[in-house]
Amino acid sequence: MKARAAVHVDFKISNIDERLYSAFIEHMGRAIYGGIYEPGHPQADAQGFRKDVLKFVQDLKIPAIRYPGGNFVSAYRWEDGIGPKEQRPVRLDLAWRSKETNQVGINEFADWAKLAGIEMMLAVNLGSRGLEEARNFLEYTNFPSGTSWSDLRQSHGKTDPYQVKMWCLGNEMDGPWQIGHKVATEYGRLANETAKAFKAFDRDIEAIVCGSSNDGMATYPEWEREVLEECYENVDYISLHKYFGNKSRDTLNYFGKIEETGRYIQTIAGTIDYVKSKKRAKNDVHICFDEWNVWYHIREEDSHRWRTWDWPEAPALLEETYNFEDALFVAGLLNEFIRRSDRVRIACIAQLVNVIAPIRAEKNGPAWRQTIYYPYRFASVYGRGEALNVAVDAPRYNCHVADDVSYLDVAAVYDRSAGVLTLFVVNRHLTERAELDVSLTGFARPALFEHHAMEGYGLHETNGPDRPDHVVPKLGAGVGIEDGNLKGSVAPLSYHVFRLTTN
Repeated sequence: MKARAAVHVDFKISNIDERLYSAFIEHMGRAIYGGIYEPGHPQADAQGFRKDVLKFVQDLKIPAIRYPGGNFVSAYRWEDGIGPKEQRPVRLDLAWRSKETNQVGINEFADWAKLAGIEMMLAVNLGSRGLEEARNFLEYTNFPSGTSWSDLRQSHGKTDPYQVKMWCLGNEMDGPWQIGHKVATEYGRLANETAKAFKAFDRDIEAIVCGSSNDGMATYPEWEREVLEECYENVDYISLHKYFGNKSRDTLNYFGKIEETGRYIQTIAGTIDYVKSKKRAKNDVHICFDEWNVWYHIREEDSHRWRTWDWPEAPALLEETYNFEDALFVAGLLNEFIRRSDRVRIACIAQLVNVIAPIRAEKNGPAWRQTIYYPYRFASVYGRGEALNVAVDAPRYNCHVADDVSYLDVAAVYDRSAGVLTLFVVNRHLTERAELDVSLTGFARPALFEHHAMEGYGLHETNGPDRPDHVVPKLGAGVGIEDGNLKGSVAPLSYHVFRLTTN
C-alpha cells in the first residue's frame, strides 16, 4: 500500500492545551478503593496509597484529573468525606448500587493528586443537590481562611487552599438514568446560576457545563443548544462523553468510529458557534471531552451484575481487559483529538485505574499496564506543542459508521521551542504494509532520532498479572530520512511514534 503524507511547518491547527491528555477517576468499583488506595498492601505508603500504581500514573504525565464522578457525583454529599475517618458515614451509592465508606474524600484525594503531580478538576452535585452545596464545596477547597468552611478545612489539617480552577457543573444531566435528571432548560438555568456564583468568587474559575452523554441520545444535539442558550456567557466548556466497542468483531468498522467521533465534535462546535452568534456573545466556549474510552468487553455482564448485587463495598466493576486492537483504536482516537485541538481543549480518559482503565491492580497483588496505556503515554509525553495539519494520500475504505476512511492515520505535533516534530502514525490496513513517504516542508535538516513501534501482535493479545509486559512498544526500524522526507515501510495493524529534530 502506497501512503503519502505532507506536513508543513507553518500550517498550524492550534496550540495544544496540555489538558487534552487528562484523566478521570470516580468513586466506582475498585478505582479508588483497591486502585489508588489500598491500606495494608505491601506497596501502600503511610496514607494507604499504592506506590506501584502511583508510579505508573506519574509516568503518564497527566495534567489534570476529573473527580469524584461520574454518575456517582449526582447523589454525593462531599461533606461525608471530610473530618476524622472514624466519624465518616457509610452511604449507599445509588449510581452503582454499592456502599461508599468515604474513607477517601477531597482532602485525601488532593494529597494523592499532589503526589501524582496532577491538577484537580472537581465535579459538583447538581442532581440531588444544588447551588448552595456547590458554593460551600468551593469555599471549603479554595478560600484561604477566616470563614466557616475554610476554617473547617484548616481544622482538618489542610492549611493551604487547593485553588481548584476547573469545575464540572454536574454529570450527564441529559441522561434519564442520572439521579436528579433534568430537562435542558432546567439544567441550563441551574448551571448558569452556579457558574455565576463560582465566578463571583473567582473570575479565573473555568466552568464546564454538561453536554450530551453520547451522540446517540434522542436529545442530541438539541440539548447542547438549549443548555448553552441558558448559560453561554458564564461557562467556558461544554462536556462530551463517548465510549467505544467492537461487539461485531469488525476491526475496520471499529476504527471508523474515530471518524464518527470527529463528526460529533464538529456538530457540537457548530452548535457552539450558532449560540455564540445568536447571543452576540464575545466569549468563546470550547469542548471538554471529559469521558472517553473503550468499554464493551464485559459491559453487558457487568450491567446485569451491578443491578442485582446486594450493596457491596468497592466491588470489581467494569474491569475491562484491553487487547492490541484496543491500543490501535486509542492511538487513533488520540490522533483525532490532536487534529480537533482547536475545539477540544480538555479530554479525560475514563477511567484511570481498574475501572475501564489503562492501569490494573489486584487486591494484595501486582499492578500492571494495559495495552492502551502506551499510546496514551506517548501522546501525553510527546504530544505537547502545536498541532499541525497533515495531508494524507492513501487508500481508503467504507464501513457501517463512516465512509472514505483512510487506512493511514497521521497526527503531527511540533514543539517549536525544542525544534522537535513528532508524528503519530497508525496503519489500519488488515494485511498490507504501508510504504510511507512523508514530505516535511519548511523543516530544516530533519533527522529521525527516535522511533517507537507497537506491531506484530495479534489483535486479541493482552497484558495481565502473569505477563504484564507482553504487548509493549519496542524500538522501530525500517524508516528513515531520505532526500528530506520520512520514508520506509510499516507493518499492517501497527502504531508508530516518530520523533525528528528539525534544525
